[in-house]
Amino acid sequence: MTIGADFAAETMTYRPELLAHCYRMLGSVHDAEDLVQETLLRAWRAADRFDERRASLRTWLYRIATNACLTALEQRGRRALPTDLNGPAATVRPRPPRHPEISWLEPIPDALLGNSADDPATVVAARSGIRLAFIAALQYLPARQRAVLLLRDVLAWSAAEVADLLDTSPAAVNSALQRARAQLDKAAPMIDRMSESLSPGERAMIDRYVTAFGNGDMDELSKLLRDDVVLEMPPALVWFAGRAHVVAFFAHKANQDGDTWRAVPTAANTQPAVAYYLRDADGTHRAHSIHVLTTTETAIERITVFLGEELFRPFGLPPAL
Repeated sequence: MTIGADFAAETMTYRPELLAHCYRMLGSVHDAEDLVQETLLRAWRAADRFDERRASLRTWLYRIATNACLTALEQRGRRALPTDLNGPAATVRPRPPRHPEISWLEPIPDALLGNSADDPATVVAARSGIRLAFIAALQYLPARQRAVLLLRDVLAWSAAEVADLLDTSPAAVNSALQRARAQLDKAAPMIDRMSESLSPGERAMIDRYVTAFGNGDMDELSKLLRDDVVLEMPPALVWFAGRAHVVAFFAHKANQDGDTWRAVPTAANTQPAVAYYLRDADGTHRAHSIHVLTTTETAIERITVFLGEELFRPFGLPPAL
C-alpha cells in the first residue's frame, strides 16, 4: 500500500465522528455527507503539509471540517422544524400541504454514527449531542457560536484549541460559549435531562406504538401519548399539539385492512425510529416517512414524522417493499 493509501485509510477511521460534527453544524445528513467527502479530499490533497508535531490528525481533520461548515453556512439559512415556525393547528387537517422550499431539519441514521468496538471513543464522539431536540436548538445559534459550543461542550476541546482553530483568542471563545449556552437554554431548556439510551420500558412502548399504528388501534395509541404530545411532519408546516389532536390526525391515516402500512424499525439521532411504507394503487408499499420518537419513562412526548422517499437512502432502506 502506498503512503497516500495509508493516509487515506487512516483519515477514513474518523469519518463517523466527522459526519456527526458536520451534521450538528448543518442539520442535514445529505449536506453533512457532502462536506465530509470534501474534508477527506482536502486532507488527502494536503497530506504532504500535515505536521503531526503541531496537531494530531484528528484535530487537523476537525479544523478542515469546521471551516468547510462555516463557509457552507454563509450561504444557507438555519434548518427548522414546524414547531419553530408557527403555532399549532387549531383543527385537524388530514392532508396538510407540504413546503419543500423551506430548509427543513433532517434525521441522521444511527448506523452512520459508527459502532466499532475497536475505538469506543470515536463512537462516543459521533453519538454524543445528536438528539433531535439538541440539533434543532443548535440551529438558533450563529455559525461561529455553534462551532464553539460543539467543540467545547460536545468534543471537550480547550478554549485555546478552539481559539487556534477559529483564529481568535481564548477570551473570545469563552465569551461566545457563554452566549451560546444562554441561547440554548432559552431554545431548549429541557435538553440536559434527555438520556441517550432507552430503558426496557421505553423499548416496550415503541413496540406498542408500532403495533397500535399497524392495527389502526387509536385507543391503544392514545394510551401511549402524553397529554401534551406534539406531532410535526416536515415538509408540512402544520403541526399538532395535544393527545386529542394527534390521535384524530392518525385516525385518518390508520390501517384500514391491516396492510395499508408496513413498518421497519430503525434508529435516528440516537432515538427510536420507524420507517413506514404506504401501499399505493398497484399494491406496492412505497417509502413514505420516518417517525422519530422522543420518549419519557412513561409516555411518548413527541413524534417527528419526516416525509419523503429521499430520506430512506441514508438509512440503507429500499424505496419500495
